[in-house]
Amino acid sequence: MFFDRNRKPFLSNEETEQVLKCIRENEQSTSGEIRIFIESHCPFMNPIDRAKELFSKLKMYNTVDRNAILIYIAHKDKDFALFADGAIFEKAPHLFWKEESRRLSYHFFHNQYVEGITDCIANVGTQLKKQFPWEGEKKNELPDEIIFGK
Repeated sequence: MFFDRNRKPFLSNEETEQVLKCIRENEQSTSGEIRIFIESHCPFMNPIDRAKELFSKLKMYNTVDRNAILIYIAHKDKDFALFADGAIFEKAPHLFWKEESRRLSYHFFHNQYVEGITDCIANVGTQLKKQFPWEGEKKNELPDEIIFGK
C-alpha cells in the first residue's frame, strides 16, 4: 500500500479491491490487458514519457495482440497518462483517448480518484471488447494488480 506524508493510503484496501474487481470484470470479454501504476510524483517532465518507460519495464509490449493499456497516475502531482500498445492505439478513435483524458482529469480535479480510475477502466474495457473481443481460450497475459511506486 502506498502512503502519503500523513501516512494515509492513496487508496484504501477496499478501494484497491474495487479497482482490481473493475479490471478483472473489464478484461473478461477481451484479449486486451489493463494495468494501473500509481506513484506520488512523476520523475519526468512529461507523464507520457514516464508511462512509456513503465510500459516497457513492465513488459506490456509482450501481449500477443499488442493491446495492453497502462493507466499511469502521479497522484501528488495530480497528473496521469494513458499509454496504449500500438494495435489498440491505432484501432481506437483518436477522440477516444482525448475524451478519456478529459474525463479522468475532471474526476481527479474533484478528488474523485476511485470513480475516475474505475470509469476509465470501464471505458477502456469497452473499447478493448469492441476492438479485441475474446475468442478461444481465455489467457490473462499480464497480472491484474495495481503497482504502487514511490
